[in-house]
Amino acid sequence: MYNGEKLDPKAFIAVQVKEIQEQVGDDVVILGLSGGVDSTVTAVLVNRAIGDRLQCIFVDHGLLRKNEFEDVLAYYEKMGLNVKGVRAADRFFAACKGITDPELKRKAIGKTFIDVFAEEARKVQNAKWLAQGTIWPDIAESHSDKGTIKSHHNVGGLPEDLKFGLVEPLKYLYKYEVREVGAELGLDSYILGRHPFPGPGLGVRCLGELTPEKIAILQEADKIWIDNLREAGLYDKVWQAAAIFVPVKTTGIADGRRTYDNVIALRAVNSIDAVTAQIVHLPWDFLDKVQDEIIAKVKGVNRVVYDISSKPGATIEWE
Repeated sequence: MYNGEKLDPKAFIAVQVKEIQEQVGDDVVILGLSGGVDSTVTAVLVNRAIGDRLQCIFVDHGLLRKNEFEDVLAYYEKMGLNVKGVRAADRFFAACKGITDPELKRKAIGKTFIDVFAEEARKVQNAKWLAQGTIWPDIAESHSDKGTIKSHHNVGGLPEDLKFGLVEPLKYLYKYEVREVGAELGLDSYILGRHPFPGPGLGVRCLGELTPEKIAILQEADKIWIDNLREAGLYDKVWQAAAIFVPVKTTGIADGRRTYDNVIALRAVNSIDAVTAQIVHLPWDFLDKVQDEIIAKVKGVNRVVYDISSKPGATIEWE
């Protein structure tokens, strides 16, 4: 925990279940699921406290990994969570049209998420509380003494007139502690072993203005990157891996002809708490295989680079 105390997952769960029950009473709680560890652990924890009075909403903002909406929604339903899937990609792309500044883009995604979420929440009777998977690094980065490092839509993006009280049982935990709590709650490796994924999704891994075409390219490259890490037995040795769409055109060659296409950057880091991160020294022959596959299979890409920047001075995400 952020105050230096060692976490006892079993005791933490017991305390949080009691506090959630006391906080919300007989009210209904809504929660925006993202497919990541934090929101999923929060959902299972709140569900343990109040059962089917938790209504989960899983919004497809068009910035998820390839096939993730369908796959994760099916998993949540299998877990027995009360969840509704909402497709809203067009609204998010419209909200981000013309925006290139990373902070403005994060805020546009966050605001649109809250708008979509609020519309769905109004359909839920007696909903008075909003549960969120906020963790300590989210708060630290959004409220640094030296200014905002980057906005998190579940911290800095909440509107002042939000009509729900907040339930944030994980807000004093680091990522590794959230995984410990999840393991104690009985979640399997499908969720617990997943790399962290930002709330704005691929929106902060696609530099510049967001378009469906750019995101489609990034989804394909990202899938090749993650699939290869899994197949090579490297996925669990990396804390977070990401593919980045770099809107820079470079000259290449394909079938003996000149091409002028985009760059994909690959990133892999290890970290304990997301406050600092170190690059992973992956084998060159592995990276060579990945770049070859991306260039061969992903139309619109003719160059792949590997990011060797640690945090600090880079952040883990590119935006």
